Amino acid sequence: MSGLNASLGYFLAVVIFAALIQTLFRKWPRFGFVLEFASSFMLVACRLEVQTIVEVGEWAGGLGPDVTLTVLFLVLLTHGVICGDASGNPTLVVLKFLQLEATALATLLAVAAQFLGAHLALLVAAYYWSLELTDMHMIKNLMASECSTSLVVSLLQGFFTECVCTLVLHLVLLNLRRRSALIRVPLIAVFLTFLAHIAKGYTSAYMSPSLSYGLTFQCPGFTFSQYAVVYWLGSLTGMILALLVYMGHIPRIFAKNLLYSQKTRFRVKKGDNAEKKKL
Repeated sequence: MSGLNASLGYFLAVVIFAALIQTLFRKWPRFGFVLEFASSFMLVACRLEVQTIVEVGEWAGGLGPDVTLTVLFLVLLTHGVICGDASGNPTLVVLKFLQLEATALATLLAVAAQFLGAHLALLVAAYYWSLELTDMHMIKNLMASECSTSLVVSLLQGFFTECVCTLVLHLVLLNLRRRSALIRVPLIAVFLTFLAHIAKGYTSAYMSPSLSYGLTFQCPGFTFSQYAVVYWLGSLTGMILALLVYMGHIPRIFAKNLLYSQKTRFRVKKGDNAEKKKL
């Protein structure tokens, strides 16, 4: 359990750092990209440690699959509570742009901040592992340069997996966006945990370009462009399809609804019209 205690301390330090940034900059909407930086850093830094527990914890620390799934759920739940609307996910930022809810400059700054946060998380995690506080982290430090890729299927299967998972995720998010955070955040955390579990033998269903960059782009097995096709193009395609299915069109590109006919929301009964004419 010493390995888990060290991991909990690491999680706590990352959460406090992200929470401080969220508290300091939440008052100024113009610095929304800073919130995205903190959100991405927290998510990637914590998921890197969860990945360590999954890969090494079972035989170096006695941590079984039930522990790893519980830790993953708690990480996702805490991220949703602390970061709120700052998702740390580039596809959600681009979604707001396509819905005419954000400008091009704000979108570019947010996406750049998310990848910067992911890269910083990589550096922080590598330093943390180098301290070798437990046997689990000592082994992880030795394995750092030869990490196992999350993409264990062909490029076409990986692209399809990320696309479908992202499509379903965004449809869920679009339908839950008006719900209370007390309902929305736990449901999304459960759903993300479920997708990560069932897609473990495919792509791990990251559904976020910055998250995938931090967790698997550094691992051998595929080139940078091959990873980008699966994890970046796949997730962006899934997001665009979700928006098209949900709204029937892409507001940023065209206003005409391609899928759903425009019908009047309220219909007047024929009897009412007849009465009005008599009057």
